[in-house]
Amino acid sequence: MAIGTAIRHLKKGDWRKAHEIVQSDESTEGCWAHGIVHMLEGDVGNARYWYRRAHRSFPREFDLPVEIDALVASIKEHQDAPNASTGDGHA
Repeated sequence: MAIGTAIRHLKKGDWRKAHEIVQSDESTEGCWAHGIVHMLEGDVGNARYWYRRAHRSFPREFDLPVEIDALVASIKEHQDAPNASTGDGHA
């Protein structure tokens, strides 16, 4: 899963490699990761845009490990949800 690779890059602080991946991911989690990338880059305006696209509140105080942990938990939650693969009960 590409988002997993992007998260590994984010954990290392390599926002450039993460950006290459998330810029083509239009999923909610991809948009959230894209927002995190722009926070690391220092582009707060663009980060706010991507947080809005991800339907996420913009953090008052940015804490990279907390944001990444929340993103990972969200991804796991969606993977574990019934009908997560197609939305119709068929995998």
